[in-house]
Parts: sequence; C-alpha cells; structure tokens
Amino acid sequence: MKRVAFTMKLKPGMKDEYKKRHDEIWPELLDLLKGSGVSDYSIYLDESTNTLFACQKVAGDGGSQDLGTLPIVQKWWAYMADIMETNSDNSPVTHFIDELFHMD
Repeated sequence: MKRVAFTMKLKPGMKDEYKKRHDEIWPELLDLLKGSGVSDYSIYLDESTNTLFACQKVAGDGGSQDLGTLPIVQKWWAYMADIMETNSDNSPVTHFIDELFHMD
C-alpha cells in the first residue's frame, strides 16, 4: 500500500460549502473509491491560501485522481466545479506532492 498526497485550490469563501458537500458525499462515489483501493483519505484546508491538502492510502498503482474517466467521478467534478479551481473538463487542478518523510 502506498500513500499519495496532492493539493487543490478552493475558491475564496467556499469552506463551509465544500465541507457540506463532503459531509453528504454520494454513497456510490464512496463505494467506487473503496472498491478502487483508496482508503484512509483525508482532505485539509489551509485557509490562509485556500489550498486543500489531500492524502490517501492506495492499493495498486492509481488513486482517486485516476478515476476521471468514470461517469460518477465526472458528475462529482461537475458538482464541485463552482467552488474549486478546475481544468476545462471540470477535474480539479491538482498538484501531486512527493513524500519526503513518514513515521508510523
């Protein structure tokens, strides 16, 4: 199992809406993530920069950001596009981060 980390950008003033949407995340999306080997998934917000920091454990080679061809993921991206910085296909603008240290 590997750990994956990345950042995304939230639009100003959208913290509460982002949290609300994730508190109500669609069960079929959760099932897809879990079924794809994603676990221990957390997203944090640095309010001073509106930067979202995500980390997850992944079984296999891919992570949540590799599921973009699936209709439910595309629907979620479209749902979230009004509150995040996105690419032209509504996928979140994502920057992967290299792990330099880990302690269990």
